[in-house]
Formats: sequence, structure tokens, C-alpha cells
Amino acid sequence: MLLARKFFLVFFLLLLLSPALLQAQKTGSGIVVSDNKLATGAGMEILKAGGNAIDAAVATAFALGVVDPASSGIGGSGFMVIYQAKERKAHVLDFRDTAPAAARKDLFVKGGKVVPNLSLNGALAVAVPGQVAGLAEALKRFGRLPLSAVMAPATRYAADGFPLQAHLHQAIERHLPLIRKSADLARLFLRGEEVPAEGDRIRQPELAGALKAIAEKGPQVFYDGWMGQAIADRLKKEGGILTLEDLRGYKPMWREPIIGNYRRWVVITMPPPSSGGIALIQMLNVLDGYQIGLIPHNSTTYLHLLTEAMKQAFADRAHYLGDPDFVQVPTEKLLSKEYAAWSRGRFSPVRTHAPKFYGLTAFRPEEGGTTHLGVLDQFGNAVSSTLTINTQFGSKILVAGTGIILNNAMDDFSLQPGVPNAYGLIGGEANSIQPKKRPLSSMAPTVILQGGRPVLIVGGAGGPRIITATLQTILNVLDFHMPLKKALEAPRVHHQWMPDELAVENKVPDQVRRSLERRGHIVKERASLGVAQAILVRRSKVTAEADPRKDDWLKAEKSSK
Repeated sequence: MLLARKFFLVFFLLLLLSPALLQAQKTGSGIVVSDNKLATGAGMEILKAGGNAIDAAVATAFALGVVDPASSGIGGSGFMVIYQAKERKAHVLDFRDTAPAAARKDLFVKGGKVVPNLSLNGALAVAVPGQVAGLAEALKRFGRLPLSAVMAPATRYAADGFPLQAHLHQAIERHLPLIRKSADLARLFLRGEEVPAEGDRIRQPELAGALKAIAEKGPQVFYDGWMGQAIADRLKKEGGILTLEDLRGYKPMWREPIIGNYRRWVVITMPPPSSGGIALIQMLNVLDGYQIGLIPHNSTTYLHLLTEAMKQAFADRAHYLGDPDFVQVPTEKLLSKEYAAWSRGRFSPVRTHAPKFYGLTAFRPEEGGTTHLGVLDQFGNAVSSTLTINTQFGSKILVAGTGIILNNAMDDFSLQPGVPNAYGLIGGEANSIQPKKRPLSSMAPTVILQGGRPVLIVGGAGGPRIITATLQTILNVLDFHMPLKKALEAPRVHHQWMPDELAVENKVPDQVRRSLERRGHIVKERASLGVAQAILVRRSKVTAEADPRKDDWLKAEKSSK
């Protein structure tokens, strides 16, 4: 313990000599990273007050829902990976939303066709939120401080307000027509009919009251009190099917973590209903058979291998993954080294294949409404957590009197075989809508160990691009030994099997893109592919970085206007 404390005191002194980071902050008590400096500050405040990694993660999560309500909030859900250093044991908590009891497979289908936007905007899009119950459960089991203490920063931000930052400003601007139609959203996020200027103070007094009530009375006030009643009444009025009984019945789930091995590292990540963990381990298993570090980074050969691994994993995601309480997921087969070796043996080094080529079926033995955080405390405990309301501002319903913006997680189900969701993902029966079922997710909070100690805490936002952004960050650090900042900044690619397109960031050289096209890839240029955050422990140095893409994307948006 003395060594750990000295270690963090050393890097705290180094911090005083370095430029301050906006989204990642360090002290002798630990380190926190998120994509918002105010939320990161909330986590650091709790570490300084004697909290551990779980306390700080819960504080950061609640604060993120206040200062960036377009991306997460208590009307949403998430996943959390926890590593307890003393016990050398990993735990994962699933607080994903669930479908209401009255949900049915054809909920969004009329006349045999899916009705556009019905699963994205409005009351039918809302699933039972899990974030309040999940964060309270994590704190109860592993935290050191009371709920009232860790929620204090979030409550303060809601009551006192905060300066409107660029990302939230852009989200309001992007959804201006829908926000104008909602008197509740417009009251909070508009000045008259217009978007406030960056730096203007945003206050959420009703949300402050809701957070204070949860802090004092616990999660039951959200699920079985005046807040739950207000949610149920509002959704019933708007033609929704979620009831107070649905809220009362919600429970977060402790699940067995997905644990894989990549070279000399142990990878701990989320199991279903997250698809991110299985897909991540699948791709790492395939790539483990190549000497990745000897292939030039982001060369044609490297990006081709990455793409083939991505297509295989996303094909299996579409066919097999869903809520494990409802479907039998072939986890052991998907994660087997045999399957990975078979996949490598089929991949061509010089050409890609049609979509039907990929997946277990052939094997025989934009920024969304999502955000991520990571914490490492002075004791070596680590937390990686991803939070979501699905797309920006979720269902676009703000419940009057509570300040709560509700999710639109129902769109994450497979609405109809072959019909893509908001992120272009398609699915089958395994992810079909059923009462009380949890929709599949791409969230992939991950902790990587070496010698029983955390060396990389990583995850991201951006729908299915979460998985591939997390993968490429891991490879950049572990195989290419990049400094963390460079590992996050490096250009990325993304392929999700369907549509059959290889998305390539515009910083990838033209000659590499043309070479990929000669191998049969349909290359589409994109400005940004996912937003990741990470903490890296390398020898005697600990660093934390937030992905610059969030700010870069905003700058690009502004310059194009």
C-alpha cells in the first residue's frame, strides 16, 4: 500500500509540471477520465474526499448526466466493469434498460413494415431505465461513501448551473426542430426559440430536486415513488406502454465477466446483453495469430486484417447475440481459439469477401447518446463504465417536474429481421423485442491486466463504433507501444458487416484507401469513428486521455457552416 501511495504522489508532482488536461485529472488519490471536465472534476472531488474508484465512478456518472444530458442521464442505463485489486477479482454490473411488460415483437410495425422514427422519438421508444438502480447497487456493494456524498457534485451542477459547452451546444443545435416542439426541453435548452450561446449558464432546478431526492431516499423514489409515478403518467399520456409496475420490477444484474487472453495480457470486459465484450475478444483472438507489431501501422495490410476480423465479429453479433436471460448465446464457441484459428485460415490476405462469407454460420468444429468514464484509485482498484440514453436526447421526452430525459433504447432491439436501427445495425430473432428483455448493446467497458494489475482501462461512445474504437486503441497501446495520446488520436477504420462498407477516417492516406479498394473493400470516408477514453499504467507512469475527436468533430461542423 505504501508503494502505491508513493507511486501516485510521484505522478501528482509530475502533473504540476505538465499542461493541465481538461478531461483527465490526477491526484495522489487516483485518476479519473471522462469526456467532460466538469464530470471528471466530480470524480476527483470524491477521490480527494477519501472515496475509492467505485465512489468516484458513480459520482462521475451522475455528473455526466447533468452536464451532458444529450449523452446520458438517470433516464438511461449502462454497464460497469470493476476490478478489485486486493482480491484480484473482476465484477461486471449490467444496468441496461429493459422492455416494458406490454412490449411485443411487432410494436413498431404497421402494415408489415417498420414505421420510421417510432422507435426513436416519443413514448413507445422508452425502455425501463436502469442507471439509478445500477449506480446505487455498485456503490452499495463496493463503495466507501454514502450515496448523498457521491451525488453532491451532480446535484450542485444541476442547481447552480454550468456554462454551456461546445458538444452540448452542437447537440441542441442539431435537434433544434424537435426541441422546439417540446415545451419541457425548450424551457431548459433554448432562449426563446434559439440555442443559447456557448458559455451561457444552463440550470436544471427540477433535475436538482430529483437528484437530491434520490441521494436522500435512495433509488426507490425513482422506481416506486413520485418520480416513477410522474414517468409512468407522462408516458401513458403520450401513448406509451411503460408503467409504474415496470419501474418497480427493474433490477440490475451482476453477471460473470468475459475474460480473454491477448498475448501476455488478460482482458476483462462485458458479457451479453453487451455485444461489445464478445466482439472485442473475438477480434483480439483472431489478431493474436498475426505479428501485428511488425506490420506497419495503418498500412493496407494492417487495415485489411482489422477489417476482416471486424466483419467476422459483427456478422456473429447480428446472428447470435442478445439478452442471455432470453436466448442461448454460443459464447464458448465464439470465444474459442479454434474458431479464431479457423477464421484466420479463411481470410484472404489480398481480397475481402461478400457478407454471407462471414460468421459462425459457416464454422464447423453521430456521435450517439453515449459516454464513457474510467477510474483508477490509489489502491489499484479500477472501474470502466459506459452510460447511454441511446441517441442524443433519447426519446426527446423530458418528464415535467423531474428534469429527467428518457431514453429511446427500444431502437436497440431488432425491430424486424433485416431492418437496420439508427446505427445501421441489423439483427435477428436473438435480439427481437420481448417483454422485460434487455436490448443488445455495443458498449464495451474494458480493463486489461498484466501480472494481476490494471495496465489499461478503456471504452468509448459512438454506437457500434465503440467496439472498433476500443479495439484499435488497445492494439495501438499493446502492439505498437504508442503513448496514450497518440494511440487515441491515430486514424481509425470501422466495418460492421452490414452495410458492406469500410468506413475510413479522412486522415488515412489516399494511397492506402485506393489499395484497400483494389482488395474489394467499398471505402467510405468519415470525419470521425467513435470517441474513446483511456487510462494507461506503463512502468512508473500513469496517464489518462480523452479522445480529441469530440472537439475535432465540433470544429469540423463549425467550419463547414
